[in-house]
Amino acid sequence: MRKIKSALALILTATMVMTLAACGKTSTTDTSTKAEATTAPTADVTAAAVADTVSSDANVGVFYYSFSDTYIASVRTALDAQLDTLGVTYQNFDGNSNQTTQNEQIDTAISQGVTLLVVNIVTSGSADASQSIIDKASTAGIPVVFFNRALAPDGEDGPVLASYDQCAFVGTDAPEAGHMQGKLAGQYIVDNYDKLDLNKDGKISYAMFKGQEGNVEAIYRTQYGLEDANTVLEANGKPALVYFDSSNSDCYQVDLDGNWSATASNNYMVTNLAQYNQANDNMIEVVLCNNDGMAEGVVSALNDAGYNLGTADCVTIPVFGVDATDAAKSLIAAGKMTGTIKQDAEGMATCIGTLIGNTTSGAELLANTDSYLKAADITNKIYIPYATYTGE
Repeated sequence: MRKIKSALALILTATMVMTLAACGKTSTTDTSTKAEATTAPTADVTAAAVADTVSSDANVGVFYYSFSDTYIASVRTALDAQLDTLGVTYQNFDGNSNQTTQNEQIDTAISQGVTLLVVNIVTSGSADASQSIIDKASTAGIPVVFFNRALAPDGEDGPVLASYDQCAFVGTDAPEAGHMQGKLAGQYIVDNYDKLDLNKDGKISYAMFKGQEGNVEAIYRTQYGLEDANTVLEANGKPALVYFDSSNSDCYQVDLDGNWSATASNNYMVTNLAQYNQANDNMIEVVLCNNDGMAEGVVSALNDAGYNLGTADCVTIPVFGVDATDAAKSLIAAGKMTGTIKQDAEGMATCIGTLIGNTTSGAELLANTDSYLKAADITNKIYIPYATYTGE
């Protein structure tokens, strides 16, 4: 399905402020958390500037791991706008969370004459899956740009990216989101400790929702979201967070389908609240989620149980996510969610658009990218920065 739209992708930057309104079952004192403002780099040459030099033969295949992922949907919207501005022919493919499906789609697209692959790989962190796609591109003599999902286990993607000189990756520094979320959550808990300690046992119990086992981003968000929150707490004389379910040695609940979905987190949270609640004096008192989709599912379950309604007469359980999707921003504005870490969909699409413009206009793949942060010793791995978001 070819898409023809007309819109320019924008890079969003802002300084955000939010206030958590705790509700009726406990007393409240409003506090505000200032957001850390991070300005994303802009491409040295915009898509509009290179549109006139693009080859009329350019035909781009864009392969998404899943159309159902909320953040990926945001990237797709922004990237469609970039491709429309470039004036190239393109086709989007939904891998539907199946690597075999995505591989078959790539094979078909190559056989039909696609001149560039843009791939959001299904099997994140698999060097074999990534190398297979690179080999397909190399054999066909066309460039391949990966984005968002890791190509190999942490620290092992260098050889994969070095295996083909017409290959690049656009993503994020995986640990950064976990560090930022942990610091944000930790400071919020310190500032609001007494009202968050619902059973007054001197400790804060938490739930953690992990997107996907083996995913580099999920691993680091799970690890550093907790570790950095505890570092902030302990530096302020508070005990470390305690996982709400002592029988769960993993100390997280994972989307078994690997989709980071609101449905998975909602199902878990509904079950959790049946046993862990204020009536039983063991309520979950803060929730860390690896993405905003899972945060949405948690908020929905809390709403159904009478929490996080954004009114003055109900308790609000702090919920933190990652992505800064439009839905999460709306929940934060309504006082139903506490904060998130912005993963810049527009910034990622703009960078990908720059690489596409380079390849379709005859420039080097990594031309016009000097303003971007790149991984040490891996010059074809570009990082898009995260930023704290707690409201407007």
